[in-house]
Amino acid sequence: MKHIILLLVAGALTVGANAQSEKYTKAMEGLVVAVDTTHSMNGLTELANSFERIANAEKTQWLPYYYAALCHISKANMHFQTQQLDQIDPLMDKAEPLLAKAEELEKNNSEIYCVKKMFNTAKMMGDPMNRYMTYGPAAAEALATAKKLNPENPRVYLLEGIDKYFTPEQFGGSKEEGKKLFQDAAKKFETFKPASTIHPSWGMGQVKYFLAQP
Repeated sequence: MKHIILLLVAGALTVGANAQSEKYTKAMEGLVVAVDTTHSMNGLTELANSFERIANAEKTQWLPYYYAALCHISKANMHFQTQQLDQIDPLMDKAEPLLAKAEELEKNNSEIYCVKKMFNTAKMMGDPMNRYMTYGPAAAEALATAKKLNPENPRVYLLEGIDKYFTPEQFGGSKEEGKKLFQDAAKKFETFKPASTIHPSWGMGQVKYFLAQP
């Protein structure tokens, strides 16, 4: 009888865990789609807040922390485009602990290192003249690690292309070389398969944008 009771309890716990897992996945799926299509500051703020709420509820899942950090960094990039540089550091202050938590939960992950690259680039953009020597090498190192961990990750080539595209020629940049890297990214996207419906798949929209530039 005791054995039967234990089996029933174990079965109930398994059903409960599966239900919780399905709830988490469903909640994430609706947000992950928006990562590649949200292009407003308010939208990115809402998206980051939604991911953070899931992260605070789940605590052992790295993806909500990863996406929340990514949204803050994407918003910082928009502030750089409008030259609101004083708005970048407060966003990086939010992104940094989220990214650290994602890495604590998921070691040696190419996707996390891609976002670490973006984080260091954004920090540099907050004060380019004074921060280049610190955050420039850190960004390059993070991207190199991302590539080493997964050479098939298309986001690696997207980020390499963006660097090459926007760096002045006198410092080694080239729009033509950048476009070649965007083409490489597009090819990688053709064969890339995310580990699940909520794992990173963003970036193809940016690739298409850059390839469409004259």
